[in-house]
Amino acid sequence: MRRGKLLYAQSGGVTAVINATAAAVIETARAHGVKVYAARNGILGALREDLIDTSRETRATIAALDHTPGGAFGSCRYKLKSPEENPAEYKRLMDVLRAHDIRGFLYNGGNDSADTALKLSRLGREYGHELTCIGVPKTVDNDLTITDCCPGFGSVARYTALSVREASLDVASMSETSTKVFILEVMGRHAGWIAAAAGLAGEEADAPPHVILFPERSFEPEAFLARVKATVKRVGYCTVVASEGIRDAAGRLLSDTGTRDAFGHAQLGGVAPMLAQLVKERLDLKVHWAVPDYLQRSARHAASATDLAQAQAVGKAAVEYALKGMNAVMPVIVRERDAPYRWSIAPAPLARVANREKKMPARFLRRDGFGITSAARRYLAPLIHGEAAAPLGRDGLPVHAKLKMIAVGRKLPPWKAG
Repeated sequence: MRRGKLLYAQSGGVTAVINATAAAVIETARAHGVKVYAARNGILGALREDLIDTSRETRATIAALDHTPGGAFGSCRYKLKSPEENPAEYKRLMDVLRAHDIRGFLYNGGNDSADTALKLSRLGREYGHELTCIGVPKTVDNDLTITDCCPGFGSVARYTALSVREASLDVASMSETSTKVFILEVMGRHAGWIAAAAGLAGEEADAPPHVILFPERSFEPEAFLARVKATVKRVGYCTVVASEGIRDAAGRLLSDTGTRDAFGHAQLGGVAPMLAQLVKERLDLKVHWAVPDYLQRSARHAASATDLAQAQAVGKAAVEYALKGMNAVMPVIVRERDAPYRWSIAPAPLARVANREKKMPARFLRRDGFGITSAARRYLAPLIHGEAAAPLGRDGLPVHAKLKMIAVGRKLPPWKAG
C-alpha cells in the first residue's frame, strides 16, 4: 500500500482492550502520515458508507482509548456470505472503498472477522482497486489458531481468577450456616480457556475453584454431583466454574436457548441456574450462582498489563503490514519463553486463521476433567500479569475517551440490503 487511506473496523464481541488496538492503529498511521477512517458498527458501517474521520480526534482522545472498554467505533455481528452468493454486497463494499480512496482495510475481530478480511483480500484485483486487507486479532475466547494467545483474553482471564478468589473467600466465611455451593458461569462456547483461567485463583490442594467444567469434556451429572458432595464434606463449601458451552454425552449444549445470532451460532445462557437446580434437588444444599456476562469482557479496571501491551502491539503491526502491502495476513503473538515471559509479533496467513478454532489441549486438562494441569498454569499465568491502571477522575471513577465521531461526507447512494 503506497497511497490512500486506511479503514479500521471492530467486529464481534468487544473486549477490555480492543480500543487500545484502535489507538495503536490510529497513532501508528498518523506517524506515517496516513489518514484512518473508522467504520461505524463494523462491516455494516462500510456497507452503509457510515465512516468516521479519526483525524478529527485529538491526540489526547486517541490516547485515552487505551483505558476505555467497549468498542469505541461500534461493533457488529454480521457475517458476509460468499462473493458468489451475494455479489452485490461485495460490489458495494468495493464501491465505498474506491469512492474514498481506501487502500487498506484492517478488521479487528475473531474467527468470522478473519474470514471477512480474507474474502475482501481476494477481491481488490478483480474490481481493479489496489487493496490490502489485514485481520487484527481480538477475542476473549482465546480460540484463534496460530497466535499464542488473543488480545482480550488476558484481561478476562485476570478478571475471572480475581472474581473466583474473592467470591470464594466470601462463600467460605458463611459456609457453616449459609451457602455451601457457589457456581460461576463464564463465557466459552466451544473452548474452555476462560473457565481454565479460573484455576489460577488457587493452586494448593482444596483451594477454589474446586470444580471446573469445560466444553472439551462431556458433562456427567453423577460424577459432578459426587465431586461437589465430597468437596463440601471435606472443605465445607464448593466453588464451581462452568463454561457456558458445556455439553452432555450426546454432544448437546446444556444451555442452548434454541435461538441463533447473526453468525448462526447458538444463543447460550442458563448453565449456572441449571447446575444450581441439580445440586439443590439431588444434594439438598444451599446454592448461589452468578453470570458475569458482559461484566467479564468489559472489566477494564481489572485488565492485564500483558494483555494491554499485546493489544497495542498487534494494532501497530497491522498498520505496518498494510503499508508494506502484506495482503491477507494477521499479526499474531509468538511465545518465546514462559518464565520470564517473552513474546513477539509475526505475520500469519489469514487462510490459516479464518473459520478455525483452537480448543484447550488435552495436556492442559486434569485427568479427572475438573481442573487444570501445571502445563496450563505455565501457559496462563503470564497472560494475567501486571495491572493496567486507568487514570481516575475527580468522582473516583476511571476517565474514558469521549470521541467526536465526526462523519465523513457520503459520496454514494444509500445502501439497500439485498
